[in-house]
Amino acid sequence: MIHPILLCGGSGTRLWPLSRKSYPKQFAKLMSEESLFQASARRLSGDGFAAPVIVTGDPFRFIVTEQLAQVELAAQGILIEPEGRNTAPAILASALWLAKTDPEALMLVAPSDHVIPDTAAFIATIQAAVPRAQAGDLVTFGITPTRPETGYGYLELAEGSNAGATSPQALARFVEKPDAVRASEMLESGSFLWNAGIFLFTAQAIVAAFETHAPEMVEAVHAALSAATADLGFTRLDPVAWGKACNISIDYAIMEKADNLSVIPFGGGWSDLGGWDAVWLESQPDEHGNVCSENATSIDCSDTLLRSETDGVQLVGIGLENIIAIAMGDAVLVADKSQAQRVKEAVDALKTQGVVQAVQLPKDYRPWGWYESLVVGGRFQVKRIVVNPGAALSLQSHHHRSEHWIVVEGTAKVTVDDAVQLLSENQSVYIPLGAIHRMENPGKVPMVLIEVQTGSYLGEDDIIRYQDVYARN
Repeated sequence: MIHPILLCGGSGTRLWPLSRKSYPKQFAKLMSEESLFQASARRLSGDGFAAPVIVTGDPFRFIVTEQLAQVELAAQGILIEPEGRNTAPAILASALWLAKTDPEALMLVAPSDHVIPDTAAFIATIQAAVPRAQAGDLVTFGITPTRPETGYGYLELAEGSNAGATSPQALARFVEKPDAVRASEMLESGSFLWNAGIFLFTAQAIVAAFETHAPEMVEAVHAALSAATADLGFTRLDPVAWGKACNISIDYAIMEKADNLSVIPFGGGWSDLGGWDAVWLESQPDEHGNVCSENATSIDCSDTLLRSETDGVQLVGIGLENIIAIAMGDAVLVADKSQAQRVKEAVDALKTQGVVQAVQLPKDYRPWGWYESLVVGGRFQVKRIVVNPGAALSLQSHHHRSEHWIVVEGTAKVTVDDAVQLLSENQSVYIPLGAIHRMENPGKVPMVLIEVQTGSYLGEDDIIRYQDVYARN
């Protein structure tokens, strides 16, 4: 039985403005009607696979469970990182968690934001790597390169190894992202593979590797797991102990030091969608090299990506060549395709300016559903709020604002102090300042309402919670 370990951290800034810190790319529907996370979970499910172990951050814990439920899957464990510390501590935590019940458990560690179209070929490659992993090797997956890519790290095969083999091969070393000249040389040599960041090993083997090469991390992560707390089915790692773990990738911490490594080549399609240029490539451009989303139109363009990510926002490109244009309701990105890897610079610049769009999507996802601000004024705000069937907001009050709720779809169960009532479409209720109130959806379909806030302060931190089914402080 193989235990998938899906890493769900990261902010995906190179796919801004669609991917932001509040809702990173793994949860977005970039390539299909499934999110990248959902596709990853479904790919590693079925015969021969245990339920996945998810490692993620606190803001995404309910997004993870909701998206798994949408594809009829459930996790065997969800580990909550108090803060992102890169891949090494996350992988070690999952290994120690599994080793408590089965030290020889096979772990397939995979990022949750990759695209692998040929699932059958990938599963066959995983199965071919199992014997070497069971024998104690740390097996990494190398992608057969198709172009001189400068955005990936590489794996150099040992002398005598075969880049086209279907079984694990000896690995010479890990290679940093090259410049264009070096990338071309490596492609031509035929002895290099792209580093996919996917690994197969036993829990026992990887823990032993950490004990040898990073013993101080074992102490910190073990303490974080030992002092972890259970919270609504999640395992919250202890923040004090976790903070003592080094912020480092698994490549630097272990893989570049271990002597029991092997690599298995994978010749099927693969992309980490590390930039909009990768999205353009994986989206199968038309005969003119263009990719257009549903709300985008191309006129006399070539080699161009046009995506409108917001209903009601039409994006039109005229006479463009080698351009990326991404439109959302609150932000627009326009860049030369050759500069796609510099989008992170733009996000950093926006952060420096204090621009909220750098990190926050217009939609704010919550465990009960989501909301978006439609209009914001000096002393008022209008929101659209969508509450999932059976979900409920916390019982709460506000110091600085009153609210007016108008139901536009579904049925709302509303509590205002001691009064409880059901509201259907076109009905409304007023929530006075200071009133203790709650909104619930007792129905079988999503409930949508318009909220009008008025007051001297409209921030989300003006919430006093008395009860909350999601155990939020």
